[in-house]
Amino acid sequence: MNFDIFFREHFLHIYNTLGFNERYVSIATETTAIIILLAIAAVAFYLTKFVLKQIFIRVIKRTKSKYDDILIDSKFLRRLSYIVPLIIVYKLVIIALPNYPGWALIIMDITNILLILYILLAIYALLDSFHNTYQKTEAAKSKPIKGYLQILKILGGFVGGILIIAIVINESPGYLLGGLGAMTAVLLLVFKDTILGFVASVQLSSNDILRPGDWITMDKYKADGDVLEISLNSVKVKNFDNTIVSIPTYALISDSFQNWRGMQESDGRRLKRSVNIDLDSVRFMEEDEIEKLKAIKILREYLEKTQKELDEYNKSIAEGAKHIVNKRKQTNLGIFRAYLTEYLKNHKDIQPKLTLMVRQLPPGDNGVALELYCFTKTKAWVEYEAIMGDIFDHVISSAAFFDLAIFQNPSGKDFRSLKE
Repeated sequence: MNFDIFFREHFLHIYNTLGFNERYVSIATETTAIIILLAIAAVAFYLTKFVLKQIFIRVIKRTKSKYDDILIDSKFLRRLSYIVPLIIVYKLVIIALPNYPGWALIIMDITNILLILYILLAIYALLDSFHNTYQKTEAAKSKPIKGYLQILKILGGFVGGILIIAIVINESPGYLLGGLGAMTAVLLLVFKDTILGFVASVQLSSNDILRPGDWITMDKYKADGDVLEISLNSVKVKNFDNTIVSIPTYALISDSFQNWRGMQESDGRRLKRSVNIDLDSVRFMEEDEIEKLKAIKILREYLEKTQKELDEYNKSIAEGAKHIVNKRKQTNLGIFRAYLTEYLKNHKDIQPKLTLMVRQLPPGDNGVALELYCFTKTKAWVEYEAIMGDIFDHVISSAAFFDLAIFQNPSGKDFRSLKE
C-alpha cells in the first residue's frame, strides 16, 4: 500500500470515529494534510539553517582565507534554507491534495517560482558578502569590482525572469529565448545606459583610469572631490563642500576629466602663479644700489658673479662704444628674479628634486608678469594654500626693496587722490 493511501485512510478513519459528517471528512483530511506538510516544511527550514551554519562554521574555522567568511552571512544562509522546504512542498503537495489536482499544480508552479527567486536572492546575498569582504582588501583601492557584480546580478535576474515567465505561461524557456531575437533592438534601447556603463566600467578598471578615493575634477558635472563609489551606471563623487555628485560612468570615457592621483602619488604639488610688475618701475641698477643689495645673503654670490662678468664685458668693448646702452648692466627686475629663484631654493617647504624656476612672461597691458613655478613638499590642500599664501606675501612685500612696483588697476582711492 502506498504511503499517501495509508495516510488518507488513517485520517479518514480518525474523523469518522470522531463523528464528523461524511460531507466534511474529506475537507478535514485535506486540511490536515496541508497543515502537516507546512509543519514538515517549517521543521526542514530551521533544521537546514542550523545544519548549514554548523557545517560552514566548522569548515571556515579550519581555513585562513577571509573569503570563505561570506558563507556564514545571515542573509545567504536564511535564503538558502528556504530551498529545502520549498522542494519538500513541491514533492509532497500532490500527495496532500490528490482530489484537487488543479490546486496542486498551481501550488507546484508557485513553489517553482519561489524556488527560483530564493536561489537568485541567495546568489545576490553571496555576491554582496563577497563585495563587502573584497572592499576590505588592498586590491579594492585600485580594482573596484562592483560593476562586474552588478552585471552578474542583471544576468541572473534575466535568466530567473525567463524561467518564471516560462512557468507562468506554461512554455519552455527555449521558446521564450527564441522570441527574444526580434526584441534585440528594443532591449538594446532599454538597456543602453547599462551597456554603456558596463563598457565604461571595464575600460576604467582595466586601464586604471579611476579608483575609489581618487580626487577628480569635472566641470561639466560640477564635480570636484573624492570618488566614493564606482558602479555600473554611475560614479559617486563627494565634493569638498560635502555635496554628492553622481556622474554617468560612460561620461568618464566620452568626456574629459582631471584626476589628481598623479599629483598625490608624486613627490610634490605644483605651485604656478604669477605677479605683475609695473613696466614703469623697471630700470638699470647703479653700482651703489647693487652694493646695498649685497646685504641680502642669498643674493651676494649671484651679484658678485654677475657683476664680474659684466665688468669684463664692458672693458672689452671699444672706447667709442662707452654709451650706457652699449654696456651691459644689471636691472632691478633681473636681480629680483634671481632673488626669488634663490628664495624658493632655500624655502623649507619647496621640493628641490622637482622643477623650480622664476620666469618672465611676455609684457602686456598689465605690465610684465613674473611667474613662480615650483612644487611644494606637501600635497595636502590646506597646507599647500598656506605655503603659497606665505610665499606670495613675501614676493609682493619684497618687490619694493628692488624699487619695483606691483601693477594693479586703478581703484576708487586712486581717483579720489587725483581729484584732491
